Amino acid sequence: MFLHEEIEKHLYKRISKLGAEHSYVREKTVAVFRCDSCSEVFKRERAKMSPKRLNNNYFHVCANCDAKRFAQRKGVEHKKIWDMKASSLDDISKL
Repeated sequence: MFLHEEIEKHLYKRISKLGAEHSYVREKTVAVFRCDSCSEVFKRERAKMSPKRLNNNYFHVCANCDAKRFAQRKGVEHKKIWDMKASSLDDISKL
């Protein structure tokens, strides 16, 4: 689940040709997610992601969970819904 975006600032130092030390700041935009498998909060760099995935229409899985196993489980859940008869009175939110 997509939660929000944050901006992280990192301070670096470099030494010029003449030996003087200069500090500079770099900003990085980070997307914050909650894993749909284990509910752990994790971050990913926004530059390394597709912009269309920054919403809740997609499932987001952290690096600790197995994304392929999660996808197989979700496929089984959706198949149960697709195999139901249209005239069924069962609540699909309970599946």
